[in-house]
Amino acid sequence: MTNGNAPIIQMTDIEKHFGSVIALAGVSVDIFPGECHCLLGDNGAGKSTFIKTMSGVHKPTHGQILFEGRPMHFNDPRDAIAAGIATVHQHLAMIPLMSVSRNFFMGNEPEKKVGPFRFFDHDYANRVTMEEMRKMGINLRSPDQAVGTLSGGERQTVAIARAVHFGAKVLILDEPTSALGVRQTANVLATIDKVRKQGIAVVFITHNVRHAMAVGDRFTVLNRGQTLGTAQRGQITPEELQDMMAGGQELAALEGSLGGTV
Repeated sequence: MTNGNAPIIQMTDIEKHFGSVIALAGVSVDIFPGECHCLLGDNGAGKSTFIKTMSGVHKPTHGQILFEGRPMHFNDPRDAIAAGIATVHQHLAMIPLMSVSRNFFMGNEPEKKVGPFRFFDHDYANRVTMEEMRKMGINLRSPDQAVGTLSGGERQTVAIARAVHFGAKVLILDEPTSALGVRQTANVLATIDKVRKQGIAVVFITHNVRHAMAVGDRFTVLNRGQTLGTAQRGQITPEELQDMMAGGQELAALEGSLGGTV
């Protein structure tokens, strides 16, 4: 899915130390426009530290990060967002009792001027919210409905559509399907596919191999802060990917010692 394009993000030999704790130990990953790059690993693999380093929360202890071919030095997540790197976290930053359109434009409120006064442009916000959600395959009953009345998958789609509308070039999705049912998960995966087809780079963090294989173009597995490998779609089976995540030889040795019961 690279199509001969240059990567939008290049992370080379990234290390992140917290005192004596080494959270990342030489991770190298390239992210290309228009691809869904799945980052997999169990708890403690380093996924959270990796995406926080990519999105400006942490500065790497060692290594180099290039964004659009230039060294990337973000002081905080606001710098990353301004550059076009948006993160949709597992726990969405939304106010349940506030309308969908208000949540969509939270922090980017459109204004209209009436005399000397400025007001939230309710009509514009509603129109854009309905249009952007429709592009993602969600037909809202009303943009004025409380966002808390939406399903988990629909709320994820609101967050993704919001990031795309406000100029995301790289969309980092942190376990977006982990707490969703089958139908809601299908909606989110369909949204990821739509975003990728718009030429946006999607970094999909997950521990679910089936979800990754459904939309992923490339797959990178982390284990204890290190990269175990990267494979393109068609180069690796779900079973091989699961085996890498599970520790491969370590799991096989354990299975042998327990008489094949793992």
